[in-house]
Formats: sequence, structure tokens, C-alpha cells
Amino acid sequence: MTSIDNMAAEIMKGLTEYADLANESMKKAVKKTATSVKKEISSNAPKDTGAYAKSWAVKKTKENSHSLEMTVHSKNRYQLAHLLEKGHAKRGGGRVAGKPHISPAEESGVQLFEKLIETCK
Repeated sequence: MTSIDNMAAEIMKGLTEYADLANESMKKAVKKTATSVKKEISSNAPKDTGAYAKSWAVKKTKENSHSLEMTVHSKNRYQLAHLLEKGHAKRGGGRVAGKPHISPAEESGVQLFEKLIETCK
């Protein structure tokens, strides 16, 4: 049993434990979402030699005790990302149609993250 004097300390302890669990759940959701987006981009990317699809990676950009930021990026083929996503002009005239593979992955990542956050509550 807790005395009146210790009640504030016990309440703070409980709130701190809850905040730590919420932060961990949030970080797990961010990691899972970033990995899912990377896999979806790689699987839907245009494949000529396959090097572009394999170049996608997930990088931890920033982390502290309350937040986590991750970036999905192409390690060495980043120059191609916009051209393949949106299309581009051909050298001899005409255009190459784009193959959207980044924006659909981003949209499904947002939906997955929202779903994971809802299940954490």
C-alpha cells in the first residue's frame, strides 16, 4: 500500500513506464513501415538489369528517446528514381512513359503506419 506522500512518485513512475512502452511501440511501427516500403519499391521497380531494384535501402536518419526517423532511399541509383517514376524524354524525340513505383509504396506505407499506430493504442 502506498502512502499519500509516495502517491505522486508512484503515479509518475506508472506514467513513465507507459510513455516508454508507447515510444517503443511507435519505433517498431516506424521500422516495420520503412522496411515494408523498401520491399514494395524494390518489387515494383522497373527491372532491366535489376541493379536499380536492388539499390533500395532503409537508413536510420535520426533517433532519440522519444522519436525515430528512417529514410528509404536508393543507395547508388538515386538519379534514376525520378526519371523512372515520372517518365522522361528520349534522345531522338518522343517520351518514355513513367512507371510509378515509389508513390504507391509511399501511400501504402502511410496506411500501414496508421494501422500499426491504431493497434498500439
